[in-house]
Amino acid sequence: MGKRVLVTGSSGMLGSFLCPKLRKQSWVGELITPDHHACDLRDQQATRRLFEQERPDIVIHLAGNVGGIGYARAHPGNFFYDNAIMGIHVLESARLTGIEKFVGMGSVCAYPEFAPIPLQEKTLWDGYPQEVNAPYGIAKKALLVMSQAYRQQYELNAIHLLLVNLYGPGDKFDLERSHVIGALIRKFSDAARDGMPSVTLWGDGSPTREFLYAQDAAQAVLLATERYDGADPINIGSGQEISVKDLAKVIAAEVGFTGEISWDRNKPNGQPRRCLDTRKAAELFGFQAHTPLEEGIARTVAWFRENRERIA
Repeated sequence: MGKRVLVTGSSGMLGSFLCPKLRKQSWVGELITPDHHACDLRDQQATRRLFEQERPDIVIHLAGNVGGIGYARAHPGNFFYDNAIMGIHVLESARLTGIEKFVGMGSVCAYPEFAPIPLQEKTLWDGYPQEVNAPYGIAKKALLVMSQAYRQQYELNAIHLLLVNLYGPGDKFDLERSHVIGALIRKFSDAARDGMPSVTLWGDGSPTREFLYAQDAAQAVLLATERYDGADPINIGSGQEISVKDLAKVIAAEVGFTGEISWDRNKPNGQPRRCLDTRKAAELFGFQAHTPLEEGIARTVAWFRENRERIA
């Protein structure tokens, strides 16, 4: 009872759903939510000061430099450095101040490019990630290794969750930084508004992806924080696979775009397939996703329309 809980990246999409849930828990005494203006987690000394001042009992590390395939391809160095160094500074500062539990976020991008589908946690080290996603995915793997090493040497209760692609209200919708759902909502909405006859998308539409509504992801993080204390990484997803081509049709219909969808095959497809085996999350801490993709997309489109002028 009365735990001091520090959430990094609290102003991001996942954090905006998780923090209200945490505030309702009887075991949370104080919620600490510094933003990047208050503390740049890439700065070792600033991170140490934050932890020394706040003395959290539990740390949930959501902060990261994220973006879609185009942004990842243009900024591989930033992706690796920022995500690796933030994880190192936060976990080491947490250890030095004697926290009770560390909850780290991994990514589906860490999986080998051609691992068997559905992706099982035991295959995480069976190959190299897809080339464009590798800097981000390997930075996240480094946090997993560090967490397990600190558990072994310092008996630190550090867990690691492998998140699939998230979406929802508060997502990024600018075409430089957005992931696939945010980018498609923006492109189709702009095309419908401007009466454009067609929209051209990257690749050929054949890759499959799995998506998890951010509110469901927040529930998974909450449950894992409360109930899971193991060393093994755990998949967090919906377990539902859809092709990018079919996803585009769903989003186009939701925003009212009736024109032609064409594909630029000179652009990268990314990893051929992504779909997680989510049985361990259900077995170990009772998580199952509840928001159907069509419903989540409808909510996300509605939020985008309401906030379009503000986020433009």
